[in-house]
Amino acid sequence: MGPGTKDAGRGTEAVSLHSVTVSYREHIALRDVTLDIGRGDFCGVIGPNGAGKTTLLTIINGLGRIHTGTVDIMGERATGTSFGRLRRRIGYVAQQERVDPRAPISCLEAVLVGRCGRAGLLRRLEQGDRERARQMMELTRTSHLAARPVGQLSGGEARKIALARALVQEPEILLLDEPTSNLDPRAVRELSELVVDAYRRFNLTVVMVTHQLDHLPPVANRIIMVKNARVTFTGDRTALDDARLMAELFADAA
Repeated sequence: MGPGTKDAGRGTEAVSLHSVTVSYREHIALRDVTLDIGRGDFCGVIGPNGAGKTTLLTIINGLGRIHTGTVDIMGERATGTSFGRLRRRIGYVAQQERVDPRAPISCLEAVLVGRCGRAGLLRRLEQGDRERARQMMELTRTSHLAARPVGQLSGGEARKIALARALVQEPEILLLDEPTSNLDPRAVRELSELVVDAYRRFNLTVVMVTHQLDHLPPVANRIIMVKNARVTFTGDRTALDDARLMAELFADAA
């Protein structure tokens, strides 16, 4: 089932930001951002370094402090009391995770952390949780890594394990922060295939930050442009072919 079959099922937006401003002391990370992301969209978030792309993901994931504005997730207002529950509906793959190679944590155990995120840290994991983790490792082609220490993985392997951990949470929204950065072409291709498979298989809404436009999968149907802490454009991916628009986005970028 491809993205074209998903529009009929939309009732509310997956994510709605209204007049959101985020500041860290004197630094404005996002300024007056209003944005809707539809259920079933595969959004590519692009823009120069320091534009606010990662902050946008952080706010959607409920881990940033909003100075002004509101955030709604799957039609529900995100508040201090609701975001803990709403975050269970969101899977997140960070740009880079540094793990001590001496850490005595296997890849299977790392993936199981996603089940804790869904069910809560205080609930004891059951056999069904382990079975789900193994299923997601099979889906991400990492079953052979189950017993390997998570700190001894290649970059591509580590991203696949991070994806498996996000998927085992059974999210409705998947956030990806530069998932293919610093990977060789083969690893980029493999990870992209896995993301697209999960998007289609689980009917996800995907928001993917990238600075490498050719890494956006063909199924990415929407582009969000961010510059100077503002969302400057949202629309169809054909915007990537608009030379004037792209030049404006990256003008004066360091």
